[in-house]
Amino acid sequence: MESVVDHLAFERNKAQFDVNDMKIVWAGSRQEFELSDRISRLVASDPVFQKDNRTALDRKELFKNTLRKAAHAWKRIIELRLNEQEASKLRSFVDQPAFTELHWGMFVPAIKGQGTDEQQAKWLPLANNMQIIGCYAQTELGHGSNVQGLETTATFDPKTDEFVIHSPTLTSSKWWTGGLGKISTHAIVYARLITDGQDRGVHGFIVQIRSLDDHLPIPGITVGDIGMKFGNAAYNSMDNGLISFDHVRIPRNQMLMRVSQVTREGKFVHSGVPRQLIYGTMVYVRQATVADASTALSRAVCIATRYSAVRRQFGSQKGGPETQVIDYKTQQARLFPLLASAYAFRFVSEWLKWLYTDVSQKLQANDFSTLPEAHACIAGLKSLTTSATASGIEECRKLCGGHGYLCSSGLPELFAVYVPSCTYEGDNTVLLLQVARYLIKTISQLCSGNKPVGTTAYLARVEQLMQYQSDVKRAEDWLKPNVVIEAFEARAARMFVAVAQNLSKFTNPEEGFQEFSVDLVEAAAAHCQLIVVSKFIEKLQQDIPGNGVKHQLEVLCSVYALFLLHNHLGDFLSTGCITQKQGSLANEQLRSLYSQVRPNAIALVDAFNYTDHLLGSVLGRYDGNVYPKLYEEAWKDPLNDSVVPDGFKEHVQPILRQQLHNARL
Repeated sequence: MESVVDHLAFERNKAQFDVNDMKIVWAGSRQEFELSDRISRLVASDPVFQKDNRTALDRKELFKNTLRKAAHAWKRIIELRLNEQEASKLRSFVDQPAFTELHWGMFVPAIKGQGTDEQQAKWLPLANNMQIIGCYAQTELGHGSNVQGLETTATFDPKTDEFVIHSPTLTSSKWWTGGLGKISTHAIVYARLITDGQDRGVHGFIVQIRSLDDHLPIPGITVGDIGMKFGNAAYNSMDNGLISFDHVRIPRNQMLMRVSQVTREGKFVHSGVPRQLIYGTMVYVRQATVADASTALSRAVCIATRYSAVRRQFGSQKGGPETQVIDYKTQQARLFPLLASAYAFRFVSEWLKWLYTDVSQKLQANDFSTLPEAHACIAGLKSLTTSATASGIEECRKLCGGHGYLCSSGLPELFAVYVPSCTYEGDNTVLLLQVARYLIKTISQLCSGNKPVGTTAYLARVEQLMQYQSDVKRAEDWLKPNVVIEAFEARAARMFVAVAQNLSKFTNPEEGFQEFSVDLVEAAAAHCQLIVVSKFIEKLQQDIPGNGVKHQLEVLCSVYALFLLHNHLGDFLSTGCITQKQGSLANEQLRSLYSQVRPNAIALVDAFNYTDHLLGSVLGRYDGNVYPKLYEEAWKDPLNDSVVPDGFKEHVQPILRQQLHNARL
């Protein structure tokens, strides 16, 4: 039950915009808002989905609790006849990593993207009804990001019309696969295809792992869980697994054959379907990762903002109330850029959804012209948003002082669940190097008349950008979108030109890439920040209804851009895009923007429309009733089940008595 008193009402009354209109902007549309609102309340009101004790459970109990929730979720999905979108929302609001994430998020899309029509007709009905449960086994003990270096083999045996799946080394064991450890019945296994003694590169195979009768592993398969991971509860509700294969045989038609096939005679042939279509799955997963970043960061920001308004510390005059922590400029300068980042990531993820649809339609029509740019763009944004979100959640924990360290704050678990996304779906540094490689190539082709497209179009004006000098004279000039965009474009272009000049001195380009990889990563990050800033600005050029809503978003957009400028001032100054004076004017403007965010802060996080159930945080409660609830939570800890703890009599009492004994001497 929500308590009757709203301790944050006085903050909500300060808002200078209509929070209900902002909720719709955040959700993306009225329809999307109503869907999320309905499903999140449905989950929050269901006792099976409550989550207040999970950080105190041991691993086995936690895992059993996860299985119970996953089964209950599936039951509700069937009873309520939820469609795919509603079902996916329901699983996300349950907010407990489970084997179902890999089944729906990786196994099913891979079959859709890489299976032939016949394979889809066979496997999708089984997967969609959960008569089989699948996972995605790519990463190995010895290789993650370097997919081409995987060691598992799939050798075709023409005598029996089968592939033999085998793990030749310890490091070829599949490792980290979510859902594999204890639950999945099937896996898509990535292995080196061997036909006629020739290595044909890495391909996907559908392999049954466990019997559908007694759930025991298929002969030749060794499978288990890889062990406890970082944090309490968090990702430990997922059975990340390891598997090794000892000459396991599967029928030939279980190789995913949409792009390449092996014939009955063992000939390796291309189907004529372009290999690039496979990128569709990766692009889809990565654009979803950017949306998840905005969700995770906004949850942390919501908790930290509400608690900063409730918590009072220092500054009382003559016995009056102490100052709200949110009124300290140091708190605002750390918190408000994260609030602005959450909105920025939200809008760039909306644009990525559009980009994904656009690329998919072009791929279907065999037009691959925009794929490399889209691929670089999505890889870069995955890297930028997940890194910023992981450090942002941890910053929010610090912004909550000591209480942020309690599991009941919800922040340690949110951090531990979120942080692996900096590694999975592409290690963030490796991804930025890929982006840099694409941009260096784009710059090198300018002379031959190849026009840069999409997010790289500004590089066509590289000569102008090399001459650019910002004309900012007053602090408020930094509020003009074109002033901001030009400075960010010039910075990114100059960083790339500088590194390109250094690379041109090498006869072997790969040596150059090794030597200047740090500069390349920094230049790629500058390019990605430009994308986020420009997409936020583009969003503001659209018609945004609602009383005062657009103005709030303009303030947040400026906060995001000027905070980046402040953080990377060295880049802007060393490339000569702006002067020191212009840099200090940007800081001055940023300070005054924080004062404009302050009265709207609570309403801006209310616009995320998160239930208390989803936030799972005593500090971030909607009603701000923090202290009684913290006290209540403390007594729920299992350590408080007995007054005298187990082990006291054996271990501590002898110490105390011996001290007494010695004292008498």
